[in-house]
Amino acid sequence: MPIDAAKALAADPRLGDIGWDHKDIQLYHLGLGAGRPATDPDELRYTLESKLHVLPSFATVAGAGMAMMGGLAAPGIDINLAHVLHGGQSIELHRPIPVKGRATSTARVAALYDKGKAAVVVLRTEVADADGPLWTSDAQIFVRGEGGFGGERGPSVREELPERAPDRVEERHIREDQALLYRLSGDWNPLHADPEFAKTAGFDQPILHGLCSYGMTLKAVVDRALGGDVSRVRAYRTRFAGIVFPGETLRIRMWQEPVRVLVSVTAVERDDAPVLADTVVEHA
Repeated sequence: MPIDAAKALAADPRLGDIGWDHKDIQLYHLGLGAGRPATDPDELRYTLESKLHVLPSFATVAGAGMAMMGGLAAPGIDINLAHVLHGGQSIELHRPIPVKGRATSTARVAALYDKGKAAVVVLRTEVADADGPLWTSDAQIFVRGEGGFGGERGPSVREELPERAPDRVEERHIREDQALLYRLSGDWNPLHADPEFAKTAGFDQPILHGLCSYGMTLKAVVDRALGGDVSRVRAYRTRFAGIVFPGETLRIRMWQEPVRVLVSVTAVERDDAPVLADTVVEHA
């Protein structure tokens, strides 16, 4: 059986040491489109080392690739990576991420859900440094054709958006070369760079990384709804609802609530096709 849930859930966690400094942070922010206009004081917080703060979604690329690929190679999981889709992502911040750090990453399979014709693997990564926990990250990985192993279907979390108009609407253009820059933070999947590879996957051209849209969205929320203060973010979750191409524009709608912001993200040029759904930023 490709998935042995009991074996995967009982497997020892994978430990690793990770480190980062201001160059990693700046490269990640630039990959999200930060620095436009280049001399804007608000943008310098993302690009200039003397003023730098860390967007919490950096957690998804720190120690890039180890958690996801390590989790999918865990005992009890034998799957074809061509059938893998990133279904959702969440992070919980225990305190602000420092500009420079070294930490220990602990990755494990936290849950396995049987959707019938597919499986959902929840890969959890907990990161701590010498001062204690920094963040917990969950990646929900959708694996086509690997259901039917007899597990629970799992939760179905949907966020109902308010019927009123959004409090803010932001449009963020994706540069033609943005996926090429973003992948330097660690996601080297040729789907995001190689036109021929993209065609074999059924796309007319390379697509943008879902986690790039995820980071761009959080930046828009921090900039426009949280006064530019990254330390206010407590948690952030989304479901990847569709693709977006370099050169397109994200339309980011925000509904402000007392301790959270509800968000909808669509692709402007394709009649507001869904990109991110069930998206929530919890904040102080």
